[in-house]
Amino acid sequence: MPTSPSSPSPSPSSGGPGTGQHLLGDMPAESFRAAGYQIIDWIAEYLEKGPDAPILPQIEPGEISAQLPDSAPAEPRSIDELLEDFNNILYPGFTHWNSPRFMAYFPSTSSGPAILGELLAASVAQNVMLWRTGPAGTELEIRVLQWFREMLGLPEGFHGHIVDTASIATMLGLAAARESHAELKIRTLGAAGRDDLPPLTVYASEEAHSSVEKAAITLGFGMEQLRKIPTDEIFRMRPDLLREAIRSDIEKGYHPLGVVATVGTTSSTSIDPVPEIADICEEHRLWLHVDAAYGGVAAIVPEKRDIFAGCERADSLVVNPHKWLFTPVDCSTFYTRHPEVIEVMKAAFSLMPEYLSSEQDDDEALTNLMDYGIQLGRRFRALKLWMVLSYFGSEGLAGRLRFHMKLASDLATTIEGQSGVELMAPVNFATVCFRFLPEGADGEESDREEQEERIEKLNSGIMNRANASGEVFLSHTKLKGAYTLRLVIGHLRSSEQDVTEVWNLLTRLADEAG
Repeated sequence: MPTSPSSPSPSPSSGGPGTGQHLLGDMPAESFRAAGYQIIDWIAEYLEKGPDAPILPQIEPGEISAQLPDSAPAEPRSIDELLEDFNNILYPGFTHWNSPRFMAYFPSTSSGPAILGELLAASVAQNVMLWRTGPAGTELEIRVLQWFREMLGLPEGFHGHIVDTASIATMLGLAAARESHAELKIRTLGAAGRDDLPPLTVYASEEAHSSVEKAAITLGFGMEQLRKIPTDEIFRMRPDLLREAIRSDIEKGYHPLGVVATVGTTSSTSIDPVPEIADICEEHRLWLHVDAAYGGVAAIVPEKRDIFAGCERADSLVVNPHKWLFTPVDCSTFYTRHPEVIEVMKAAFSLMPEYLSSEQDDDEALTNLMDYGIQLGRRFRALKLWMVLSYFGSEGLAGRLRFHMKLASDLATTIEGQSGVELMAPVNFATVCFRFLPEGADGEESDREEQEERIEKLNSGIMNRANASGEVFLSHTKLKGAYTLRLVIGHLRSSEQDVTEVWNLLTRLADEAG
């Protein structure tokens, strides 16, 4: 494992009670500068050497809060004291997402240029809600989202802006789907207590992210109006069953609104057949939202551009730089296509209260990004994404993504050639789904349930022991009911050695478990 970074220990000039403190005003510039240098040194060492602690913290619930005061301090504390608490109280409770061996969920790397972008964004404190409250922030966001669209190979005509997460993006897409049927008058009349409004239905695969369900709850469709379409043998939505579900709902008098297709599902990273789904959506006038939160960035790699086949016909689409593009949480890019679709987004969310209006509001050349979502206050997220895209460049990003996918492909080849372990899904990107098999796991069909219990017990034990070692952090899922381990290679600093050593650890634990 990487060696320990030293603790940030600012010099006494960083300020303490009675030192550089004033009853009014901010931290003095000299104290800020001294502390800042020390903290940047700590960050640089942390990024270079990695954490000196288990990747998954080995603490009990409540252990951190028990060391924190019940109430905020009345008297000022020095930066030295705060950084001491950071190291001694908080640091032991960190899950080290920024470790090369964080291979659970989808890793989120905070790269150097992105961290510097976050620092600059915090210092200039832009609120990018109206053009006039953040002209540079607004215009940079629009231009950077244009760059990103071109890097992904999406056609002109897509409007892009940044939201916090894909969960919000999916909710925005389905809200726009609802508004695209203006005859429902939900913006003005709402949906509650109306005898003239049929149940509104939306559709996604059984492998779709849980945010689709949350959006159905939040928007008032209700969980029962979300149709989870079964998948094929490699976990892709089946268009024939989608068509059948829509036809059935229409016959019942329901009102289908939209479909969520996925490019890179959370569990297996499967890719739904978007072209066929788009045909069905156009036939029934349904909004098509594509969740490419994880897999979408792979389209930066020219030979992977085909993952977006059919996505040029989507009404809305989300890709998350904070999942696999070395940009810290949170940063999701949300696109809508064609002027008329963009106007639907504005129709769904645009409001201009008097306290925000100005003489510039009639200028059609201005874009107020608050009009495209539920947030009024908007962070200057575009700055860190601009730093990442500019510093690494499209070729540099493609090379890093290609390397991750090669590591995953090589591991899959190893698994396929090794007895006692099986690959559970195709490796479409850089996520490998697999499980170890106990002896005699290929018994009779009548023993299937008992076998699955044995397999789950074996693999959950392997994962828990690996995580407890502190050398790696893995997560699991279930694919059509089968307990499955996931190893995700997405960290900027992950190496071939990291993958090899993690795999050796897992196979050793599997051998020990028998």
